[in-house]
Amino acid sequence: MYRKADSEIWQGRVDHATDSTYFRYHQIINLDKTASKQSIGLIGFACDEGVRRNNGRIGAKEAPSALRQQLASMPWRIDDDQHSLIDFGDIICEGQELERAQQELGDKVAEILTNGKAIVLGGGHETAYGQYLGVRKAVGPDAFIGILNIDAHFDMRAYDEQPSSGTMFKQILDIDPNADYFVCGIQQYGNTTALFNTADQYHVDYHLDEDLDSDQFKVRLESFMDTHDVLLVTLCMDVLNAAEAPGVSAPSPFGLSAIKVREILRQMVTHKNTVSFSICEVNPSLDVDNRTAKLGAYFINEVIMNSF
Repeated sequence: MYRKADSEIWQGRVDHATDSTYFRYHQIINLDKTASKQSIGLIGFACDEGVRRNNGRIGAKEAPSALRQQLASMPWRIDDDQHSLIDFGDIICEGQELERAQQELGDKVAEILTNGKAIVLGGGHETAYGQYLGVRKAVGPDAFIGILNIDAHFDMRAYDEQPSSGTMFKQILDIDPNADYFVCGIQQYGNTTALFNTADQYHVDYHLDEDLDSDQFKVRLESFMDTHDVLLVTLCMDVLNAAEAPGVSAPSPFGLSAIKVREILRQMVTHKNTVSFSICEVNPSLDVDNRTAKLGAYFINEVIMNSF
């Protein structure tokens, strides 16, 4: 189900009503406008059905609103009338109709990508499958898509019974010969041997959390990005250290620092072939003092400021 953007969410401090150098996000956001070549469109995915199916802790469906609320009062540092940010509202998963909601998300992402770039506010990490459907629809069947995931987990479980928040990258690779998967932040003891074997079988380019400071990692990442026509970036917030991001379904005691994630994210989204970004697994019901939602909003801001 589609829900239009809610202007009541976009509220915050006003330092000046007319001087744009004082503006914050809530003062520049556009609602339900048509995307243009210089725009970025936000679309929420209010869903945690995939997390429920994966036996995780639900609550991520409330994340799109929580992320917007934290983003609203952040300073808008682009003083340029040629660039705009548009909120296209939310796709809502009704009941257990995950597959239908993912298709609806894909259609909306494709619509946004017709003119601008798309940022998806998840939702469980099943969000990434809908994001992929939209990118593929927008770029056509022959474009070589590179999927970039910052995550503690492979999310390549079997889906014989049903898809979930732990299956979507295997789903994509099974149906799309023109898609490749790069994931960084993988925790050695956060994934079974079977999942490592599956990743090897599918020729996944994966990097452990302890290897991300190496020159080899940076070179491999650049090479992956340069050899694909289109890049899709997704961030699972459970890759972060639990002290910095407590509001997730599967917190990571040995997770990455926010500074490290920001560094990697900047490298990914500044590449000329990156067209879409999603942030997933923020769970407001498990958060502490909005710590995770605020950090998520800061990551969204980084993507926006480095995408124009």
